[in-house]
Formats: sequence, C-alpha cells, structure tokens
Amino acid sequence: MGKRVLCIAVLSLLVAVVGSGCSSKKGAKPGSGTSKIGEEGIDSVGSLERLKKGQKPGSGEGGPLQDVHFGFDSYELDEQARAALRENAAWLKENGSQKVEVEGHCDERGTVEYNLALGAKRARATKDYLVTLGVSSDRLTTISYGEELPLCSEHTEDCWARNRRGHFVVLGD
Repeated sequence: MGKRVLCIAVLSLLVAVVGSGCSSKKGAKPGSGTSKIGEEGIDSVGSLERLKKGQKPGSGEGGPLQDVHFGFDSYELDEQARAALRENAAWLKENGSQKVEVEGHCDERGTVEYNLALGAKRARATKDYLVTLGVSSDRLTTISYGEELPLCSEHTEDCWARNRRGHFVVLGD
C-alpha cells in the first residue's frame, strides 16, 4: 500500500508542477488545465484531473472516441481494438484540428513500475496504429497511468479486463 500512496503522491506533484504553468483564465483553451466541455460535449480534461475533482476517470462512454482494450500482460492490438481505432481514425480525420491524448491503463496485477511501463506501451501502440491509418503524429500525445486510475475496483477478470485499456481525451485544437 505504501508504494501506491507514494506513486499517487508523485503523480499529483507532477500534475501540480506541470499544471502551475497553465492558464486559468476564463477563456482558456480546452486541455490547458481548465475543466471545460467543448462545443460537441467533449470533455477535454484528462482522467487524473477528473479524479482530483471527484469525478470518475474516463471510460470512453459518451465521447466521440472509443476505448480500446488489451489482453492480460499485453500491448498487442487485437482485431476488435483495430476496428475501434479505424472508427476513431475516421473521426480524427473529419475533425482535423483536434488533438488527442492517449492514456494507457492497466489492471492491478503487477508492480506499480511494471504497470506504468505497460501502460506506456499500450498508449504508444494505440498511437502508432492511428498514425498508420493516416492520423498525424503531432496531433497525438501519450501518457501512462498504469494501475492508478481504474474504472473498476473488484478483483475479478471482468473488472481487470475493463481496466486494461487505451482511453482517449480530446484536448481541442
């Protein structure tokens, strides 16, 4: 438990340091540290910021981009993930000015360090596939949250499967 608390403290400190340089003006751009819903109802705030505000981390529900899911201990994209990414790529091409952050998430099994690395590989694999589909890489950023922002906290395979995901946050243009 001590490692988890330390990791969350480090992540929070990192967000505080990075966020301190962001604008807090009323008209700030989406993704600039303000919790703002865009014209299409797109939440432009990442999962960690949502959690800090007491909201549920992103689940892919209700947004224009679908989450992709991964097998246990894997960052390989299966056919179902590729199909979802093809639909996401179509949306990104239609909305050519939108930038997106790809979040890599894991289930609770494994060490904090291992899961952060695996989450980074998942986010990178997701981004790389979108690039092969014609989405410009300069519109996509990645971040890993490892096991730290689960959608589900039950100790079951169904729950773990929901947590092993690539999640998309539309940052705006």
